This record gives sequence, C-alpha cells and structure tokens, in this order.
Amino acid sequence: MPDTPAGSSELADRRMALTREWDRLVGQARQLDGFADFMRLSRPQSPLPAEADGPVAVINISQWRCDALIVTAAGIRVVELPRLTDKAVNEQVVGYLTVLQQVDEALRELHEARDGRDDGTHVAVIRYARAQQSVVRAQRSREEKLSSVLGWLWDEIADPILRAVGCVTTPAPGQPWPRLWWCPTGLLTLLPLHAAGRYNESGHPIGDGVLDRVVSSYTPTLQALREAQRGADRAPGYDSILVVALPETPGRPSLGDVARERELLQSLFPGQCTLLEGADATWDKVRSELSRHRHAHFSCHGGQDLADPSQGGLVLHDRLLTVSDVSADEYRGDFVFLSACMTATGGFRLPDEAITLAAALHYTGYRHVIGTLWSVYDDTAADVAQAVYRDMAATGSLDPGRSARALHDAVRWLRDGGRVPPSAWAPFTHTGP
Repeated sequence: MPDTPAGSSELADRRMALTREWDRLVGQARQLDGFADFMRLSRPQSPLPAEADGPVAVINISQWRCDALIVTAAGIRVVELPRLTDKAVNEQVVGYLTVLQQVDEALRELHEARDGRDDGTHVAVIRYARAQQSVVRAQRSREEKLSSVLGWLWDEIADPILRAVGCVTTPAPGQPWPRLWWCPTGLLTLLPLHAAGRYNESGHPIGDGVLDRVVSSYTPTLQALREAQRGADRAPGYDSILVVALPETPGRPSLGDVARERELLQSLFPGQCTLLEGADATWDKVRSELSRHRHAHFSCHGGQDLADPSQGGLVLHDRLLTVSDVSADEYRGDFVFLSACMTATGGFRLPDEAITLAAALHYTGYRHVIGTLWSVYDDTAADVAQAVYRDMAATGSLDPGRSARALHDAVRWLRDGGRVPPSAWAPFTHTGP
C-alpha cells in the first residue's frame, strides 16, 4: 500500500470512485421490478404476522459483540449475550464437528472390516476387533463433547433468551406449550440450539433445558418464515404421501429399519402412499413425484459435504439427490420428513447461507420439514418417525400443523426414557411455521 502523501491521495480518490460506482449500481438494481428494497435493512414495522405463535430469536455472531434480536409482531428488542464471542463459537463448532467426523470414520472402518472378516483370516479378525474398539472410543468422545456443547449453548445463549421471553418453567400438564423459532447466524447454524441444556456423563438432564421450556423450530430467514406462515396454493392430492424407501443401496450399509418406516406409513395411511422403493427410487422418478405430492417421507442414506454443502443430499438408487437439485425446482408441499443423515447440516465456509437439504425444500415450497443435524441411528430414526406420524395422524388424516409439537414430544420421550444418549435424540430438527 502506498505510504507517501501522493499515494494516500490516489488511494482515497480510488475508494471514492468505487463508492460512487457502488451507489449507482445499487440504484439501478432498485429500479427493477421486485427489487425496490435491494440491499436495504428490513423494515421494522410488523416484523412478523400478527398471528405468529411465538417469537423468533435471531442470534447475531460477530467479532465486536453478540446479541439476540427477539422478533415478534409487536417489534424487535435486543438481548445482550455479553459472554458469547465469535471465537468461542468457532472453537465449539470445530470440536463438535471433529468428534462427529471421528465417529463416522470409525463406523466406515468397522463396515469395511466386517466385510473382510468373512475371509476368516487371523489378520481380518484382529482388524475387525480393533475397528470395534475404535468405534467405542469415538462414540464415547462424541457423547462427552456433545454434552459439553449442549451445556455451553444453554449457559451462553439459550437460557438468557428463554428468560428474556418469559419461558422460565415447564408448562403445567394440560397447558399449551410456547413456541420459539431459532434463526442462528454464522457457524452457530451448525449447532443444536433446540437441544441446549445441562447433562451428566450418562446423558441425563441436570435441571431444565430448552426441551423443557418451549417447542423449538428453525427458520433460515424471517422472510422464509413469513412465506411459510402465509401458506400458498397447495399441490393436488392432499392425502397422498410420497414414500421413498431404500433399505439397500449399492455401496452402502443396509438400513434394516427402513421397512418399519414404510410399513408404518402404509398402515396409518392405507391406499394413500406412492411408494418408490429400492431400484424404483431413482433420481428422475423422485424429482418427478416430489412435484406431485404435498407430503413426502425419505428413508435412506444421506450426507453432507461441509466444504461444498450444495453437493450434499440424499443417496438414491442411481445417484445423489443434491441440495442443488432440489433448489432448482419449485414445490407446493406441506410436509417432508427426511429420515436420513445430515439433512439439516450446512457448510463450514458459508454458514450464513443455510445451504442444507431441509432449508432447500423449505425455500422451494415445503412448509414443514423435519431433518437431522448429523448421522442418526437407523432404529432411532424409525422410533422418531413412528411417534411423529402417529401424533400427526391423530385427527384421522395427516396434519402438518402438528409436526413441530409431535417432534418435540417424540424427542422428549427418547431423552427422558433414558434409553439413548444425546447423540441419538438431539439431531432431529423442525423447520417451518
């Protein structure tokens, strides 16, 4: 950079010229139809529709300060989070993603070792035993780290926000549960705010957590929530459900509980399921049927590329249905259950963009989406699906408006039953109104 007076003057002139050019281009953009508010701050008037069921907590993460903006139909107020820093968020995310990746790698090695064990050689048997031990160690580290992260989220973010909105106790039996929408920013989008709370080494809660105070949902943006609350013309076939089931996928481990999810849906909604199973669950067929159904259920493998999240997605019979694929279409749907791994996981490089499969389906027309933040157990996913669908079908037909509360109840049931650790029940999320 020039350090002479002349050089400094030239640099200042250049910056002023670029600023004028920026203003000119922004002005041109605002002349286009639908872009009058391009690059403007959102108007504070009526931040949410008056019929909104609860506040939205927009959590701002920056190097200067961190706050929560509590957005309601009445306006916006700031809740300071003085102990929260962007450095601390980064450290928590790195540690959390590291242990999750270690478990996935250990499980892949175990799967490969299991296939090799059939050779019967001494080396293959030893390799399999060591792979089993690696999985146990990785899973133990995951539980320890996840409990630590959940406690940190509670102390630094969730508890102050819940206190600010007046959610300080568990609703009495028979009383309605309050709703709260989380709209995190930055790397905080990768963490399970809805599951924040203190847990002991065995995964049992110590005092109240978010699950004991509110029914949580996520929204990628305020505008997305507004659009979902307004609703739109829905696709034909109100009672039809697209069921995509892949118990066996080439090159992937078997998913034994996929059949349980398929049978559940067919029993709850007889004659109302469009089934794409196994070799029939191709990329072309799934994309075609998605546009024809208001409701969809996917039971298959999923994954996410943290460096290139638009290439994450669902593993179909012939190829991956990616976030990019979904984003290229438009739907008129009400509900999607993504019973697959990492369907609500974003990317590390562009976390503010909310590039997840759940968000993509939500943006492109599905009002309610249930997804997962990391790899999930096959049997636990089926347990959650069973509880959610039975609740949603309690009125005689599939009621998407019950999905957030149904998921909340299912997760609390798993947590309080003491049968599974936080890693099993905490990844499930609801996006939508």
